Amino acid sequence: MDAQDLFKHIDAIFQLQFLPIGKAKVSLWMLIYIGVLVTSLIVVTSRLRDWTERALQAHTSVDVGLRQGIAGIARYVVIFFGSLIILQTAGIDLSSFTMLAGALGLGISFGLQTITTNLVSGLIILFERPIKIGDRIEVDGITGDVIRISLRATTIVTNDNIAIIVPNSEFIKGKVTNWSYKSDRIRFTYAVPVALDADPVKAAEVILSAAVGHPGVLSDPPPDVLFLEFGQNAMNFSLRVYTEDFLTRPGSLRSELNFAIHKALNEQGVGLAYRPGARVDNA
Repeated sequence: MDAQDLFKHIDAIFQLQFLPIGKAKVSLWMLIYIGVLVTSLIVVTSRLRDWTERALQAHTSVDVGLRQGIAGIARYVVIFFGSLIILQTAGIDLSSFTMLAGALGLGISFGLQTITTNLVSGLIILFERPIKIGDRIEVDGITGDVIRISLRATTIVTNDNIAIIVPNSEFIKGKVTNWSYKSDRIRFTYAVPVALDADPVKAAEVILSAAVGHPGVLSDPPPDVLFLEFGQNAMNFSLRVYTEDFLTRPGSLRSELNFAIHKALNEQGVGLAYRPGARVDNA
């Protein structure tokens, strides 16, 4: 068998039609054709997504989360319609899939309701932007920084450097606390119990002085101290401070202020009161 006969034999094998789909029959050549073009389509749309993100970054003020969302949606749309064109050019009559698509659609409507809900929620998040990448948020008892927003889920990293994947529907149906929605400037309130026999005016001045001296406490708006009440075992003060540097570390700020306040009160002869069961706020 010479080379020409061998090529004819191989071509006959690849042209062999073995799987009927409607009026068309699938051959190995058709599968190779579809496989090569679909793979090329995926690679090209990946480049298209990156190009779209760069174009949006260069010509608009859209934040990174929305850029990624728009580029991702554009890629999926191109893949969908491109796949239809590839199948049509391969000779496959898509009308033969009508009944199958209807049956699959019915099954999907029941079996993939949660996924569909998350996808729709992702679109709402990307375009309404109640949260965005870089925000400090709290949802379902989880507090952390948003590092990625996709169509299905949002990735949050906690202070322990643990990444938590939260389904997008949680941001739509539940309550979400966004600490940096308008700005990174936020106020924390810390309770300070002082001994009942202390001078309340002097105690407030010492507490305020310790807060003003902390580099992480903003001077505008300035911190203030409220004398809340005479408790059973203490005079209860409330220290309110604004900060930007400690937005993601409120517990650290509380600790540093506690050290500073304790030292300042001891130096001025003002005693702290002990309150059994006292709770640390905003820790």
